[in-house]
Amino acid sequence: AFVAVSIGSSWTVAGTIGIGLMGVAQKMGLDPAIAAGAIISGAYFGDKSSPLSDTANLACAAAGANLYDHVRESLWTSAPALAVAVLGFWLLGARGDFDASGIAAGIEAAFHPSLVHFLPLVLVLALALLRWPPFVTIFIGALAGGLLAVVAAPERVVAFAGGDLPHGLALLKGIWAALATGYVSTTGEPAVDELLTRGGMSSMLGTVWLILVALAFGGIVEKAGVLDRLIGPVIAAARSVGALVAALVGAAFATNVLASDQYIAVVLPGRMFRGAFAARGLAPVVLSRALGDSGTVTSPLIPWNSCGAYMAATLGVATTAYLPFAFFNLLNPFVSIAFACLGLRMLRQATPSGPVPTGPHSDQH
Repeated sequence: AFVAVSIGSSWTVAGTIGIGLMGVAQKMGLDPAIAAGAIISGAYFGDKSSPLSDTANLACAAAGANLYDHVRESLWTSAPALAVAVLGFWLLGARGDFDASGIAAGIEAAFHPSLVHFLPLVLVLALALLRWPPFVTIFIGALAGGLLAVVAAPERVVAFAGGDLPHGLALLKGIWAALATGYVSTTGEPAVDELLTRGGMSSMLGTVWLILVALAFGGIVEKAGVLDRLIGPVIAAARSVGALVAALVGAAFATNVLASDQYIAVVLPGRMFRGAFAARGLAPVVLSRALGDSGTVTSPLIPWNSCGAYMAATLGVATTAYLPFAFFNLLNPFVSIAFACLGLRMLRQATPSGPVPTGPHSDQH
């Protein structure tokens, strides 16, 4: 959660320290589904609570809210959900200790780690803080890791390449093989080899295909007006503020299911509910907060959603397996609805506005 708030990207967190934490959890004998649920819970807390987050900025744009007002108000619903999630994971994990000294000694003997080896991770975090796109950030980090391997352990790169090749070509082949199909550790220590052997780009091809299909399908669903027809009657039926927020949460979740894309699940309900929220005198930040509490956090809970597919492939755990343990993602929408029903932090517009249309095309107002 701390790193995700710092860089504002759940995908970057899962693709960097998330992978490392999954390896550590595996060697500790922890259930990988619980570990993935904890990683995703922390990652999405930051994704919806950081001013650097693209989804936070998108929710503010869809609702017409100020970004830093959105971040402040999001903490009111995010912090209780995260606190309960942390308590849940503490209770699940308070059943024994783990001695990592054997693995640490094996890594020390085989790789002689130093602070220099953390430079690619520092570079990734720095680029993320500078708001570089996640794909570019992770890819540059991977290239930096390859370059560091050539400088720090060229003999290991040459051995991984195999064959009788000139030195320069062997270095290039070793780095490319690790990037393309993944690195295979051969230290002779089973625990260390299992921890450090990982897949490369080829292991993500199925996920990339699913994300492309999801984006294409989501665009078709939006342009065809399918969601307009489904959500319009829901808005009209909401008679109270609590019902309105509950309707928004349900609409955002349904959009994640039907359109298979997180961004559409934030933008489309935001545009459609904007007029209804304004007609009840609610401040735009109330809408943007509810969008983050629903469209953002529920996306990794759906296997065919681009976020669910990415998290499953990156962490190596099926979406349906980690779903029951993504405590923060499951709790946050209900906390948002509870706040609305109790009238907590339901801020009002600073100045009254004129009549605002509440139909599916209210974004044109």
